[in-house]
Amino acid sequence: MDGRIPALLILGAAAAAGAGVWYAQEYGFYDRVDPAGVTITVMAHGQPVPLEAGDLEAIDASSSPIRWRGCFRLDQPLPEGAEVFAQPTPLVGPNWFSCFDAGQLQADLASGAAKAYLSQSEIRPDVDRVIAVYPDGRAYGWHQFNDKTPERGVMD
Repeated sequence: MDGRIPALLILGAAAAAGAGVWYAQEYGFYDRVDPAGVTITVMAHGQPVPLEAGDLEAIDASSSPIRWRGCFRLDQPLPEGAEVFAQPTPLVGPNWFSCFDAGQLQADLASGAAKAYLSQSEIRPDVDRVIAVYPDGRAYGWHQFNDKTPERGVMD
């Protein structure tokens, strides 16, 4: 035996494991969310204010608190006092959820083409929902681990 068969078995097992991990990350855990069950809000003056949102597409996964992503259109302007989110970091979603482009969102937030707001604080423990809003009403949302500082009033 010259080692080719064991080497091929090892390579085959590695390829199968890699394919399984890719499938799990890209498709296995995500589910589309029923738009009727999603309420989009923005924090204004310390209170959540419901927003009228149309064309909502959203995904989530029970495997992690930060897998929620949403794409929607706001049917009204944001209320006075909407709380700006200081350090928005859109997270990359699965490739098949094509309405959400984290790289483009990050670039638009950095350039000022879009602005990030706190949608809901502590939507899950240690996680906030953030929305990015464009002047034309397009908006995107994601969950992000929050900043636990005394200034923010969140400490363990």
